[in-house]
Amino acid sequence: MARGDTVGLIGESGCGKSITALALMGLLPEGAQVAGSIRFDGVELTTLPEAQLCQLRGNRIGMVFQEPMTALNPLHTVGHQIGESLRLHKGLSRAAARAEALRLLERVQLPQAAQRLDAYPHQLSGGQRQRVVIAIALACGPDLLIADEPTTALDVTLQREVLALIAELVREDGMGLLLISHDLGVMADTVQRMLVMYGGTVVESGPTAEVFRRLAHPYSRGLFAARPRLGLARGTRLATIAGRVPELADMPAGCPFAPRCGLAIDECRRAPVPPLVVTPGHEVRCLRWEAAAA
Repeated sequence: MARGDTVGLIGESGCGKSITALALMGLLPEGAQVAGSIRFDGVELTTLPEAQLCQLRGNRIGMVFQEPMTALNPLHTVGHQIGESLRLHKGLSRAAARAEALRLLERVQLPQAAQRLDAYPHQLSGGQRQRVVIAIALACGPDLLIADEPTTALDVTLQREVLALIAELVREDGMGLLLISHDLGVMADTVQRMLVMYGGTVVESGPTAEVFRRLAHPYSRGLFAARPRLGLARGTRLATIAGRVPELADMPAGCPFAPRCGLAIDECRRAPVPPLVVTPGHEVRCLRWEAAAA
């Protein structure tokens, strides 16, 4: 990603989206093994000592976690939790951090922000808690914002408000955005570039408009076909993708989607498929993408 880029990571539950975000933040569970490379502004994160990772988290890399109720500490007030990173990373006094926390709550459009500073998470609604989590992620002016399904627990109206708020804040601050979702409509409206993930692997990637114009991977096409649409006759069944997402610890030897793919051939099951060029900037990991597109 370049500074100011907006990138979407999409796939169904269990495909590895959230684990990818936790890997970027250095927050993988105990016993997890990391291979490969994660570089942020030229710094290799996979070998970075914990003390230096702590200097990046919440400071140059902010994250909006998937479930705000579990992301917030129930024992501390909203103002205290927003101010914590400001005191740690920016060296602000308690009074200055409280004043900045109020400014951030007003910026994320939390109603009655001054009264909410001393509220606890359980005293706020789901939408209000999500705005607090966004305020915490933005507190130190990060270069990269990771939003992990930030609208999962919200109703449709609040989803639109929160996504519009995130997009506006990203434009104002010029930060990069990695948006994780399983919603194709969110991707179409929010990000410039998208990555389709399945079984821990990016199976298709490219500019968002180009990927939607020519869905090349059978999995991408399956996701698109399964979306609800206005105007369908009563009783019409949505298309489904047969089978289940494989366990990330027990992946097949070849294409991870091969066991669920109606176009798979023996060659698909033998070895991982390298990225193939559909159009410049648009890549797909599928030996039969032309047949799928046809």
